[in-house]
Amino acid sequence: MFERLRRNRKNVSIRHCLAENSIKASDFIIPLFVKGDLLDPIEIPSLPGNKIHTLASLIEEARMAFNEGVGCFLLFPVIEAELKDEEGNFSVSDDNIIYLAIEMLKEALPQAVIMADVALDPYTSHGHDGLINQRLEIDNDSTLEKLVELSICLAEAGVDYVAPSDMMDGRVVMIREALDEAGYKDVGIMSYSAKFASSLYGPFRDTLGSSLKFGDKKSYQLSYANQKEALLESLVDVEEGADLILVKPATLYMDIISKLSESCLRPIGAYHVSGEYAMACALHEKGQLNLEEYLKEVFTSLKRAGAQFIITYGYPIIRHLLK
Repeated sequence: MFERLRRNRKNVSIRHCLAENSIKASDFIIPLFVKGDLLDPIEIPSLPGNKIHTLASLIEEARMAFNEGVGCFLLFPVIEAELKDEEGNFSVSDDNIIYLAIEMLKEALPQAVIMADVALDPYTSHGHDGLINQRLEIDNDSTLEKLVELSICLAEAGVDYVAPSDMMDGRVVMIREALDEAGYKDVGIMSYSAKFASSLYGPFRDTLGSSLKFGDKKSYQLSYANQKEALLESLVDVEEGADLILVKPATLYMDIISKLSESCLRPIGAYHVSGEYAMACALHEKGQLNLEEYLKEVFTSLKRAGAQFIITYGYPIIRHLLK
């Protein structure tokens, strides 16, 4: 007599009842782009369903998602090219749109969790996440000073979590110490702990206008060949004070998510990046993929791998499936 395992999946009710993992709106952190000189929001062609927002449309979009059960939002500023320089000085300018966006969003949705990216690539004319020296190398320690200053500015604006995505050594402990000394002990750190030097960031960089003017990011982002290094980076960030750990990209690095979920007691997140989403959209447009079903499969798989939260550009596509 052979086993009839299909009995436990013979109809939709039993399949739903026995599902080991599922997704809900509160699993997601929604990335939102905001630009200061816009009269109307701009659709992002490579990221269907996403926009570069005005302050007004940013709040409208966040309020709609919040009412659907999404509680967390990750903000990125789109900075005009003429405001960028080699040192990324506009990052800490009072005129930086990100600070006003945080203040207005916290006022409109006081119970929402607001996160903001900490890196210099939106502000540098060369597109790198850090400061460069005369040899055109990324200078780790001078970059840390700027990241700390940016983190304090974000905390003053009212952010709940700063999200260092730069992959500089020591940035988590320095940001943590600076936040504590400045009286922002309740501001958390979501660290991009395992951020890989991936080919999947193109649409994001185009949106921010942060494409590289020289070189690559392989001296500070992780090699996709290495698992142990990614685990070490993440565990070091936890020791230095990170509250949340992020793996980026997501689908090609589920082994990292799985390993971290077994060894790390901090919440683990997956960043389903712009290239992952854009590729699926392209297949959908060619009639080769059901985008909704694919995204549901991917996000459920990330939960299965051990991710407790997911950052994605795909929420607008699946939002009605989560009601």
